[in-house]
Amino acid sequence: MGGDGASVLVVGSGGREHAMAWKLSHSQLVAKVLVAPGNGGTAASGKGAAGASKIENVPKSELNVDDNEAVVRFCREKQIELVVVGPEVPLVNGIADALREANIPCFGPSKLAARLEGSKAFSKAFMIRHNIPTAEFRSFTDYEAAVKYVREVTTKHKVVVKASGLAAGKGVILPDTTEEAVDALKSIMVDKELGAEAGAEVVVEELMDGPEVSVFAFSDGERVHLLPPAQDHKRIFDGDKGPNTGGMGAYCPAPVLTKELETFVRKNIVERTVAGARAEGFPFVGLLYTGLMLTSAGPKVLEYNCRFGDPETQAVLMLLRSDLYKIMLACDEGNLVNAGPIECKQGYSAATVVAASKGYPGSYEKGKRITGIADADAFAGVKVFQAGTALTGTDDSTLVTSGGRVLAVSACSRSLEEALLLAYNGMRKINFEGMQYRQDIGHRAIGGRSAGALSSGTPSGAAPRELLARAKEALADPQNAVGLAVAVAGIAVLTAVLVARSLSTSSSSSA
Repeated sequence: MGGDGASVLVVGSGGREHAMAWKLSHSQLVAKVLVAPGNGGTAASGKGAAGASKIENVPKSELNVDDNEAVVRFCREKQIELVVVGPEVPLVNGIADALREANIPCFGPSKLAARLEGSKAFSKAFMIRHNIPTAEFRSFTDYEAAVKYVREVTTKHKVVVKASGLAAGKGVILPDTTEEAVDALKSIMVDKELGAEAGAEVVVEELMDGPEVSVFAFSDGERVHLLPPAQDHKRIFDGDKGPNTGGMGAYCPAPVLTKELETFVRKNIVERTVAGARAEGFPFVGLLYTGLMLTSAGPKVLEYNCRFGDPETQAVLMLLRSDLYKIMLACDEGNLVNAGPIECKQGYSAATVVAASKGYPGSYEKGKRITGIADADAFAGVKVFQAGTALTGTDDSTLVTSGGRVLAVSACSRSLEEALLLAYNGMRKINFEGMQYRQDIGHRAIGGRSAGALSSGTPSGAAPRELLARAKEALADPQNAVGLAVAVAGIAVLTAVLVARSLSTSSSSSA
């Protein structure tokens, strides 16, 4: 480690990478966080007053992160002491192996371990070998055999059709009928609509029913530490309507995963997965992300991911108290104990709301000017993580959209409702042409109510007297800035609502 601290390289360009860079920059052991290629948010981070920020971008012209040898050379030249890999593709392509062979620490699994995400056929077979609960399934490389099986099995239950290889989040199809399932097989295996490699093999599995939950676990190849469970929202529109996306929002901890269920998941799924990987000769080092379905027969694995998820990361890391750099380095060293106690904020919740471009997840325009991020960040307990953004102009002073999912507003507070209120208040400060976001993030955990409606109401349904009491408590505790912000915001919004109702009543009376 250098005299002023370590230099860390984060590989990726999304909101997940912005969140990881932000959290890593909080470590007193870290002097600089380089993000390759990064986005407008990580670029703007380096323009703080007097160079206060530790975060800088590495443009594509300087580093091709798809070239493992180039990444190794860059790390040697820049004396990088830890590489953190965000997306799955570099991991599946062996970036962690190349770095470790060069004695450069890396937070991320080997190429062999990354098969848990890179091949759904491999991961399903792995679950069966290690008695890890999952849906019934069959894998196929022959189209006609797959069609025959689908026509037989759909007389008993519905199925899910999955491309075995990586398909940029588009490889899972939920057909409603037998013919739709056959069409899905044809599009993947015959027409190769997801690419030749992704469609070389398919998995056909039984459709499971129940709530979904995401469980993140740090792993050093032997030991694991679970982070608070999260739930995301895949559909583009409120009420879980419309096409699937990369994720339009998330919250944690998800109350649907009770302590009893979490204990089951730890022992029978997460620990069993890590032990199985070690037994088969590919210890899993990094972040194991297990997607679960909580069925009537108990938790079952939907899929593995070999890295942090997006947008869950933007919520989960808001709750992490411990030093992320120390945790990640300890995982690479094979001894998570070296990180010391891993702690999250107790009694707090976090929420993330994603803003997307008009047309997403279909085609969309780029280059729309974004305003209001500084105003959103000014709320206590709120942080904006950027994804599809870029800086333009002669002095890189104009922030514009450059992707489908543009940014995420995350917030942390004493309750989920308060975190949602803060996140939505922050989102209303931001603007760009065609901006769209869901109004009901967290609805599963707050009784089906619209979270967006919370932003025009009061947190936790609090009455004015209760809100004033919260404000007094916050004033008495200078550290409770979040509570004060929520109380003041709630009173202001409540006042506006009461005035509006009064005017509406007056108008109705005079009509």
